[in-house]
Amino acid sequence: MEMPASTLDTVKHAAFDETKAYVQQEEKGQAFFDDGREIELLHFVYGHPLIEEIRGSPENVLKAIDEYGRTKKYLMNVGADKGKIVADLVAEVKPQVMVELGGYIGYSALLFGNAVREAGGKRYFSLERNPEFGAVIASLADLAGLSDIVKVVIGSSADSIKRLHSRGSLEHIDLMFLDHYKPAYTSDLKLCEHLNLVTPGTVLAADNVIKPGNPPYLEYVRSSVEKKRKDASTDNLNGVDVKSEFGRNADMYKAREGEEKINTELKGNPNLVYESKLVNSYEPTGEPDGVEITRCTGLAE
Repeated sequence: MEMPASTLDTVKHAAFDETKAYVQQEEKGQAFFDDGREIELLHFVYGHPLIEEIRGSPENVLKAIDEYGRTKKYLMNVGADKGKIVADLVAEVKPQVMVELGGYIGYSALLFGNAVREAGGKRYFSLERNPEFGAVIASLADLAGLSDIVKVVIGSSADSIKRLHSRGSLEHIDLMFLDHYKPAYTSDLKLCEHLNLVTPGTVLAADNVIKPGNPPYLEYVRSSVEKKRKDASTDNLNGVDVKSEFGRNADMYKAREGEEKINTELKGNPNLVYESKLVNSYEPTGEPDGVEITRCTGLAE
């Protein structure tokens, strides 16, 4: 694979603080989300003895979520360590509009939505496929006093992007956080390129590029324009090997909502120039993971 040397940069991480570790994710084959724990979390937060201090405070809502994750059940949140990487990026980029793909229970929406507001931004779109999870996000955003910034959009990521764009609600993405259905990272990025939502100046932050990993996405954002042009001229499956183990791992996500449909025909805009680096960090449980930070720096002729 052809890659500029600059795209292979990595940033090392400090040691993980074991005192703040979440309980471990359930064993393989056992449910670790969508088993009622998300609603249980709402009851935990709203029934917290410090609820009046939690109201109106994004920081205290996040602390309550972390408390649940450390003392009750595992939550597949971005967590404090990786969250700080992206929150610092928000402070640097100062996006007017930030989009996240995959909101789950709203941890990232609260953390990054608050950072967008503090940076002078106007809107944080949280795109979540599961309507129950979306209701949890909206409830916690309201509790945190972030309803003026955080807008929850229910539906598949691709359909939601197209709908927001067609209605004029989303004209450009300054910063995008990808943390949803892993095979859709590449196809949704190409959709945003196709719609001119991602252009020079856009910054991308992709979670879980180590655990569980996302080789097709990393290949795409780290590839040269020449490599992407060559792939676009062939019958490339949009970065998704549907026959691979990576593709089959998505089965656990379709029990409730049905199988996510991936558009393997969109070519995106292969002329966009990306500079990408991996920032190593940790899952909330302490397991090593990383965030891929990708900057769109230009448009090749």
